[in-house]
Amino acid sequence: MLSPAPMSRLSAVVLDKDEREVLTTLGHMGVIQLTRLPAGPGTPALGVRDLAGDIARYERLRARIEEIRRLLEISGPTGEELPGEVNLSEADERLGSIEEHIGEVSHLRRAYRQRQRDLTALCDQVSDWRGLDLPLAGPDHFSFLHFVTGSLPEQNLPGLRATLGDNVALVPLEAQKGRRQVMAMTTRQNAESLEKALQGAGFKPEALPEVEGHTADTLCADKEREHQRLETELARLDIRLRSLAEEFAPYLNGLQAAIGAELGLIRAQQDLARTDTTTVITGWVPAHQVTGVSEHLRKITRGRCAIEIAAPDDAAEERVPTLLTHSGLLRPFGMLMSSYGTPNYRELEPTIFVAVSYVLMFGIMFGDWGHGATLAAMGVAALLNGKTEKARDIGVLLTACGLSSVVFGLIYGSFFGLEHFKRYAIWHDPLEGDPMGLMYGAIAVGVVMISLGLILNAVNRFRRGDVIGGFLDKFGVAGIVFYWGVLAMIVGRDAISSRGLMVPAFVVFLVVPALCWIVKEPLEYFLHRSSGEHGTLGLAITESLVGAFEAFLSYLANTISFVRLGAYAMSHAALLVAAFMLAEQVKHLPVAGTIGGVIVVILGNLVAIVLEGIIASVQALRLEYYEFFGKFFSGDGQAFEPFRLAGKTGLKES
Repeated sequence: MLSPAPMSRLSAVVLDKDEREVLTTLGHMGVIQLTRLPAGPGTPALGVRDLAGDIARYERLRARIEEIRRLLEISGPTGEELPGEVNLSEADERLGSIEEHIGEVSHLRRAYRQRQRDLTALCDQVSDWRGLDLPLAGPDHFSFLHFVTGSLPEQNLPGLRATLGDNVALVPLEAQKGRRQVMAMTTRQNAESLEKALQGAGFKPEALPEVEGHTADTLCADKEREHQRLETELARLDIRLRSLAEEFAPYLNGLQAAIGAELGLIRAQQDLARTDTTTVITGWVPAHQVTGVSEHLRKITRGRCAIEIAAPDDAAEERVPTLLTHSGLLRPFGMLMSSYGTPNYRELEPTIFVAVSYVLMFGIMFGDWGHGATLAAMGVAALLNGKTEKARDIGVLLTACGLSSVVFGLIYGSFFGLEHFKRYAIWHDPLEGDPMGLMYGAIAVGVVMISLGLILNAVNRFRRGDVIGGFLDKFGVAGIVFYWGVLAMIVGRDAISSRGLMVPAFVVFLVVPALCWIVKEPLEYFLHRSSGEHGTLGLAITESLVGAFEAFLSYLANTISFVRLGAYAMSHAALLVAAFMLAEQVKHLPVAGTIGGVIVVILGNLVAIVLEGIIASVQALRLEYYEFFGKFFSGDGQAFEPFRLAGKTGLKES
C-alpha cells in the first residue's frame, strides 16, 4: 500500500517466425511495458527494423477510413472485429469503391447547398424592390428611359429632390444603417444631369439582377419553389447517406480496429532489437504477473524461447515505471495525487495519507452535518448511478468529504446554520467560545502533516541510497530535528528555561541542523566532483546558504499556512449567520413575510454548499500540494503504460 507495485524486467529471445504471435499475445494481455534493450558491456550489437514505410501506409488507410466515417456520420464503436484476415489490396480497392459512392452523393449535396445559398442571396438582393411592378431589367432594355438603382446617405435625400426638380422620378425605398435605397428614372436626354446630381449626393449604384420577364416578387416566388425542390432532393441524399452508413459501418469499424491493432504491432516491432533469426523482447512486468507471462510465452512458442527475469537494479539509473494499485476507495485520492505527478518507483506511495488528510481538512473547513449529509447523499447517488469510473470516483470523494463534514458538524453543533442545534455541539460553533482554540487545532494538523512529509522524505532518500541527503537535507533528519526542536522550545519554553537548558536546546535544535544544511552541498561536491553533477565548489556553498535560509522561512510559512483551516471554518459559519440575519430582515417586509425569510435561508444554504464546498476542496488540495507534497514528493515518476492492442490483427499483404 505504501509502495508502488514491484516490477520485474522480462527479456525474451524468440525466433522471427514467433515474433508476431508473441507480440500479439502480449498486446492482448496488456501486462508489459516494452522498452529498448538496455545497453551494457555484455550486450551484443543488435539491429532494428525500419518500418516507417509500413507505418505511413497504414496511417494513410486509417485517415481514409476516418474521413469516410466523418462523411457518413458514423460515430459508433470501432472495436468490431473482421472475420479472418483482410487483404490490404482488396481493402484499398473496396475503400476506393466506397469513396466513389460517397463522392457522388457529397458532390450533389455541395452543389445543391451552394444553389440554395445563391437563391437566398438573389432574393436578398431584390428584397427592397418587392411590391413594385417593375421588370428586373437593366437600363439598356428601356428605349426612352434612363433607369438607375442604388443608395445614398439619408440626410442627402431632400437636397437631391430639390436639385432634380420635376424631370426625374425619384422613388425612396428602404432605409438601412443611415442610407436610403432609391430608384431614379428620367429621359435619356436628361441621363447625364441625373448622374451628376446623384454623384454629388453620394449615390452608390447597386445594379439589379437582369432577369427577363420577372419582377422582384415573381423572381423570389420562383426561387422559393426551386429552394423547396432542392430541399426535397437534399432529404433524399441524406437518406442515401444513411443507407450507405448502415451498409458500410460494420466493415469500416472492423477495418479501422484491425488497422489500429496492426499499427500498434508495427510500432512495437520497429523498436525491438534483433539478429538475423531472432528478436529480443524486453519490458517491465508487474512482479506478481511475470511468472504467468513467462509460462504463457513458452507455451505459445512451444518452448522456442529464452526468458530472463531480473529485478530493478537499485544502483542503476534506469527508469522503472510506477504501477499504483488502488482499491475502489483509494482510487479517487490517487487521482488527486496523480494530477500533481506520478511517484517515483523508489518513493513511498502517499495515497493513503492524502486520503486521510484531505478528508480531515475538508471536514474542518466545511463542518455542518446538514451540508455534509447533502454531499454524502449526492455521493451515494453518483456511486449507485454513475455510468463511468470517473463518475463513481467523484461519488466516493463526495461521500467521504460529506461524512467528514457530518462529524465536524456534530463537533461544531451546526445543522444548516440553525441556532437550535448549537446547544448540542460536542465542542462549540467556530464563531463562538474559543476561536483561538480552533486556530491552534488547525496549526496542530499542519504540524502533523509537515512532520509526516519530513519523515517520508528521509525514508525516500534512504530507499534511493541517498544517505547524505537523508541525514543532512533541509527536509531530512536534520530538518526533523530542527522542526520538532523549535516546536518543543516554543511549547515548553518555560520548562526548558527553568532548567537552564535554553542555550543547549538552541545549539542542538537550531545551530546543528543549520550546519548540516550548510555542509550538505559542499560535501556532495567533494564526493561526486568527478561526475560534474554539483558544478563548482562556490556554487555548492551558495546553494547551501540559500537552502538554509529558505528552510527557516519555509518551516514558518508552511506551518502558519494551516491557519486557513480555522479561518475557512469560521467563514463557513459566518456565511450561514449572514443568511439568517438577512432572512430576519426579509421576514419583516410586507411583500415577503415568513415565506420570504424561509426562501432566503434555503438560498443561503445552497450558496454555502456550492461556494464553500468548492473553496474547501480547493484549499485542502492546495495544502496537500504545497505544504505536504513539497517536503517529500518528487512527482517525476513514469506511469506504467502496458503495450495493448485494441483489436484483432487480421491484415495481410496482397
